[in-house]
Amino acid sequence: MAKSVRDAMTEDPRSIGQSASVVEAARLMREEHIGSLPITDDEKLVGMITDRDITTRVVAEAADPKMTTVGEVYSRDLISVEPDKDLEEALQLMARHQVRRLPVVEKGRLVGIVAQADIALRENEKKTGELVEAISEPSEGERR
Repeated sequence: MAKSVRDAMTEDPRSIGQSASVVEAARLMREEHIGSLPITDDEKLVGMITDRDITTRVVAEAADPKMTTVGEVYSRDLISVEPDKDLEEALQLMARHQVRRLPVVEKGRLVGIVAQADIALRENEKKTGELVEAISEPSEGERR
């Protein structure tokens, strides 16, 4: 069983810069089969863009995805974890913030991603079930 975030994370994750178009981000997400991408400036993590960001901030606003940059729509309220933290701490962060992918940052630099799928592969069924349930719980805004 993985004990630290480093043991469970995917190293050297794909990321995208703020100046890239939303179309580029969406294509990269499609190619990688992921729903979110870290946004980096050099190697420093500055935010995340999700498929939901694209839907609610570009498509729903009828903005041109070719002309809209990632920097205009990405999520800046960043939740991340350090690689040497206990995996249990990462699980709690993911559940509390209802995220399926958590960037792993060391000295401000993006070094990995720990995903719900990584945990499912390394943890017992009970722990995985608890995480999925916590992430899937509707947030206050969605309950209305």
